[in-house]
Amino acid sequence: MPTPERLAAELERLVARRQHDTRLPSVAAAVLRDGEVVWESAVGENGTPDTQYRLGSITKTFTAAAIMQLRDARKLDLEDRLDVHVQGAAHAPTIRRLLSHTSGLQRETHDDAWLNQRFASVPELVETLDRAEHVLPPGARFHYSNLAFALLGIVVERVSGTPYREYVEQRLLQPVGLTRTTFEPAEPAAKGYLVKPYVEGVWDEAPVETGAWISAGQLWGTVRDLCRWAAFLVDPDESVLARRSVEEMRTVQSIADHVRWTSGYGLGLSLVRDGDRIVAGHGGSMPGFIAFLGISPADKVGAAVLTNSSGARLEEVGLKLIAATVEQWPVPPEPWRVEELPPPELERLLGIWFMEGDQVVFRWRGGKLEARFTDLPDWAPPAVFEPGADGRWRVISGWEQGEVLRIEDERMVLSGYPITREPGTWV
Repeated sequence: MPTPERLAAELERLVARRQHDTRLPSVAAAVLRDGEVVWESAVGENGTPDTQYRLGSITKTFTAAAIMQLRDARKLDLEDRLDVHVQGAAHAPTIRRLLSHTSGLQRETHDDAWLNQRFASVPELVETLDRAEHVLPPGARFHYSNLAFALLGIVVERVSGTPYREYVEQRLLQPVGLTRTTFEPAEPAAKGYLVKPYVEGVWDEAPVETGAWISAGQLWGTVRDLCRWAAFLVDPDESVLARRSVEEMRTVQSIADHVRWTSGYGLGLSLVRDGDRIVAGHGGSMPGFIAFLGISPADKVGAAVLTNSSGARLEEVGLKLIAATVEQWPVPPEPWRVEELPPPELERLLGIWFMEGDQVVFRWRGGKLEARFTDLPDWAPPAVFEPGADGRWRVISGWEQGEVLRIEDERMVLSGYPITREPGTWV
């Protein structure tokens, strides 16, 4: 289905205005809707939707996905300390802390890499890690750390027995079909610039090779490939990464904006609030390049924006591309379909129950048992259960996630609270 003309014109206007007003040498953008790239454009010098730009920290989303793959294969646990997998590491926050930027480790590597334009190799980084600081206690608050993701790349190598670059290529880029996402630039590729402040000119930015920092910011890619990756981060191929693990990546671990609470961070994914909409993704910055990737899982709409200017801010225009598409061309809801009935022994659990005087409805949907308070707003998700041992059920998502539902003769017990067919006091 072609993109509506009015929407396409609005998207084009947004990108052209951003390119002009903020003096970007070139900018490429694309919009994803319901798993398909429905619009793309490029404005400025030699840019096309197939031009590669440096993705910078969007690389971290691939590092996080690699860690989750290894977790799902039971080769590591997110609560493992770093030194379980990187022997002799001088600092040992948990893998979860590293993924969520709550390790407390300093932001950059400890060798003045940006000043020296030299990034240490993996052996050198590990050997000198004692020079790095814990600038905050682990878990104290969100503190962005490229060093943390450099260390996570080393974890991927040590646990998988495969160099980080090869692992990501073989286990993520190739299976997802990201043919224009690479660790080195592949033509056509944009040249990086810094726009001069008082004249209409630019400085050339020198290319940066990242060494052990590869897992924090090395990748190059296109807006088309980024949209495919965004689609994966909402509706993954489960032969590559389990849906539940991707949902875990999108689950907030810490608040990133400590003033207004407009942004947070999951496991390798940033989470930005735009009104009532939560957009998952990541930004990226390397000398000469700025990148934005975002998708609203609830709306199934996302956007990618790339430019070859060090001084750009792309989040605002990326969010506007998403908002305009949702408002003018929303994805229709999935049609209702007849489903398989629940097992007969579950039928007695369905219907209206009460926690004291609060009404809870248990129902069967999508092959799962669900429970939802009837007075909750529409956006609030239900508790979803899976059967466990001894006739118990475990909440796998929604309210009281992780807790157990126990079935008794005349009542149920969830998290220690009685659930009965009629309202009444607990005692």
